[in-house]
Amino acid sequence: MLPDLSQWNVAQEKVAVILVDHGSRREESNQLLLEVIEVYRQQSDWAIVEPAHMELAEPTIATAFNRCAERGAELVIVFPYFLGPGRHSREDIPRLAAEAAEAWPAVQHIVTAPFGLHATMLKVTDERIAESLSGPPDC
Repeated sequence: MLPDLSQWNVAQEKVAVILVDHGSRREESNQLLLEVIEVYRQQSDWAIVEPAHMELAEPTIATAFNRCAERGAELVIVFPYFLGPGRHSREDIPRLAAEAAEAWPAVQHIVTAPFGLHATMLKVTDERIAESLSGPPDC
């Protein structure tokens, strides 16, 4: 179910979502974000969903923002794919998103809070604990 977009004066098909992780020198870590994006694209109702890495890997936030704008996005929602708030989610990602948005003055953007304390995350924690008690971890 999509949220009310009326305050943004934008149609749902003109909304883009960028999921941003930290980025890594390890390709397998960067690949995980692409897997998350693929599943999220299939399960969400957002018309445009792009991956981005804050640093160390491509695509950058600027690259992802450009892709969204080129596809007609009028609102870009930047989601820090981080567990908790910190300098990256409170300062670095908002700054990088604002810099990317400068090239697209007609495109609005917001940066969400990271996952933080959310009931679903607590359920996932219990599931991971149960999985590891039943066999060796996959990590």
